Amino acid sequence: MARRIDVTGADGVRLAAWEFADPPKTGLDPAEGRTGPAAGPPGVLLLHGLMGRASHWASTARWLAARHRAVALDQRGHGQSEKSARAAYTREAYVEDAEAALEQLGLAPAILVGHAMGALTAWQLAAKRSDLVRGLIICDMRASALGAASQREWAEWFKAWPAPFATLADVRKWFGEDDPWVERPSPARGAFYAEVMHESADGWRPVFEPEQMLRTRESWVYDAHWEELAQVRCPTLVVRGVDGELGRAEAQEMVRVLPAGEYAEVADAGHLAHYELPLAWRASVLPFLDGLLGD
Repeated sequence: MARRIDVTGADGVRLAAWEFADPPKTGLDPAEGRTGPAAGPPGVLLLHGLMGRASHWASTARWLAARHRAVALDQRGHGQSEKSARAAYTREAYVEDAEAALEQLGLAPAILVGHAMGALTAWQLAAKRSDLVRGLIICDMRASALGAASQREWAEWFKAWPAPFATLADVRKWFGEDDPWVERPSPARGAFYAEVMHESADGWRPVFEPEQMLRTRESWVYDAHWEELAQVRCPTLVVRGVDGELGRAEAQEMVRVLPAGEYAEVADAGHLAHYELPLAWRASVLPFLDGLLGD
């Protein structure tokens, strides 16, 4: 099952949140039908990365649903959420959207689980509203500034896409094998990008606007985010794929900067650790989640 829940984000932007499994029967307020602060294990809000969508968290959400109410959010400009050209694609807007989702879904104080951009949103929200966040999992997101060269590389990468793609098989092949950014064949990467395509009159195109993705990325790529990281007071797990974008030295420095930081890594995984190796990903985060429940 996949149940959509509509959320109103910052400035009235319409957002789609998704439950991929029924929440646990225990710990629910029968009057409200939701998890409350004193009603069993905390809720979980899952935040995808740039160009991602809530469905990329489906496997994790179903696993978490054994003991948590787990909801994944299509962030603005992504998935089935609003993609208005007039909307703001700023750091503040993404953080306010996640804040609104926690409050409207009744998840707080929640565990935030974020991948890449979603992880940055999660730790910025945790720094801003500690009352809403019980714990935090950061997956493969750097705290250092990436700079103008990185933004130019992304702009050129988008131009290199041979869109529209004739078939979804072509999508999987290009992103999994032919993309110049692919160091070795990765069927999981191909499948990941196939999930963010939709069929149009001339072929398969992304559900998002690449220009909006660049605008979104521009809102964080030039800045370092160590100061906000240091303001996160809740227990936090920094997870990296061994072959991902977050290096071990930077990840361990992030753990040092965090007041209550822990470290884990997923062997043989890249940037999409939670998607390409879901069992290994679960094993890497389970001790942390168990620790939160034992608090």
